[in-house]
Amino acid sequence: MGLGVDFRNRIARRASEEIYNGMVVNLGIGIPSLVPNHLPKDMMVMFHAENGITGMGATPEKGQEDENLCNAGGFPVTLNQGGSYCDSAISFGMIRRGRVDITILGSLQVSQQGDLANWIVPGKKVPGMGGAMELAQKAKKVIVLMNHCDKAGNPKIVTNCTLPLTSSACVDMIITELAIFTVTTEGLRLTELFEPYDLRDVINKTDCEFTISDNVRKIIY
Repeated sequence: MGLGVDFRNRIARRASEEIYNGMVVNLGIGIPSLVPNHLPKDMMVMFHAENGITGMGATPEKGQEDENLCNAGGFPVTLNQGGSYCDSAISFGMIRRGRVDITILGSLQVSQQGDLANWIVPGKKVPGMGGAMELAQKAKKVIVLMNHCDKAGNPKIVTNCTLPLTSSACVDMIITELAIFTVTTEGLRLTELFEPYDLRDVINKTDCEFTISDNVRKIIY
């Protein structure tokens, strides 16, 4: 299976299963921004963005974008009924007070201890860390959505991160196009596999040791 739109939406759909009615959820850019498209229409979830929105809706249809309404990555979003705006100081205050139930982020690397490196590749220009540091430390649950390997084929799940850390020991769950891991006090545990991949695929593309759940779920959507 190619790493295209279907692959990205499969990851986003699996992440949506971690969200429950009444939650406040922060979404990173990239694959995480697709998560609202996979929630039941009647579910009440308040999506939060660091730039000052609580209550983001699904991605607008082409031609229906509001140029003044975007997420923290600058991409168009919609606003659900009951949504609100605030300045970034209040938005970050919500994060630092632990008001965000789940943050769903992309990443460059995650270690077997749950260390997160998602803000810079040395030598590359970036606008800044954004809210990743606060979110990784203060959200009640941290979920990472990413490709299992980078463009050069190097594993992104590693024994120790070689890129600058955003935060240490903060990740609770990793979802890639191959598999789902939970982070435990003993390290990573493989709990689910996406069709058509098997355990050998995951072992070959993961640069650290991990344990395997007694009942590995096979995801077929």
